[in-house]
Amino acid sequence: MEFTTGGRLEIRISTADVGKRVSVRRLNPSVGSSAGSAERFTDTVGVLTSWEGGVLRITRRTGEIVTFGEDALVAGKVVPAAPPRRRGPAATVRELQETAARGWPARETARLGDWTLRAAGGFTTRANSALPLGACGLPLPEAVDRVSAWYAERSLPAAIQVTTGDPERDALLDAELAGRGWTAERHALMRTAALAPIADTGAPTEHVQLTRTADEAWLRAYGRTGASAGDALAVLGGGPSVWFATVPGGAGGPAAVGRCVVDGRWAGFSAVAVHPDHRRQGLATQVMARLAERALSEGASAAYLQVETDNGAAAALYDELGFTTHHAYHYRREARP
Repeated sequence: MEFTTGGRLEIRISTADVGKRVSVRRLNPSVGSSAGSAERFTDTVGVLTSWEGGVLRITRRTGEIVTFGEDALVAGKVVPAAPPRRRGPAATVRELQETAARGWPARETARLGDWTLRAAGGFTTRANSALPLGACGLPLPEAVDRVSAWYAERSLPAAIQVTTGDPERDALLDAELAGRGWTAERHALMRTAALAPIADTGAPTEHVQLTRTADEAWLRAYGRTGASAGDALAVLGGGPSVWFATVPGGAGGPAAVGRCVVDGRWAGFSAVAVHPDHRRQGLATQVMARLAERALSEGASAAYLQVETDNGAAAALYDELGFTTHHAYHYRREARP
């Protein structure tokens, strides 16, 4: 590892780099000053989980946690995120999308062949868009007209989710919608990972509280419920086995929250949010680890989540936890007069 500039060791990290992947060199406390440099120093690469009270905490890829005082730090720098460690669990696009739909259920659905039309009062595009996972039983232009009319009856803008599962079919659908002036938005990735390593990060989880329902404090911390709390609660609370995680934060509300839905072998993570005053303390990892522990106890073995492509901070966390991209998707939304 190269830590020097002009032959001098340099510390190029600070408390502002908590949450980033770093490479550090520190003094080996068990070796005296007369030892050679190879023995006097220890190098560590991992995520800088915390830097408080003069103590650094680094979580390595193996889950091992390395703790040492800042007085032992002799060099350090931020390094690129580690490449994905493994392929995600085997699954088809259809299996994942159907599982994700069950884990984020709309209040109202209708079928159009193998397409599912979903509505939930406008709470999230995911719960208010058509999910085309096969043949619709109609010529494509007529099917799109049906979708448009169904959402108009509910005073909602029509939207269709377009995945990359079947390039030929999806390209035809995307071209049809683009030709009608439907705008592309909310480009996202479906990512998967083995579940056990998420639970085995070594992050402390005893302070993360789990409940079956989301209370007002949890909803405020999540902060994306919009005008209709009823629609939000119906979606968030739906699914085969739903758990809500909360890290208490005092009078200001929760320090962090998260949600997981267990469905057979799958554990779906969503709504992970950390209060701005508590960021860069590893709380998101702790929340996901606690939820993963619960999901493992219910028999799940694989994890999935959906993240928008412009959410770099979340992507870095998910990379570190071993998530890899399964497929991409975006939405096409009908232009309203």
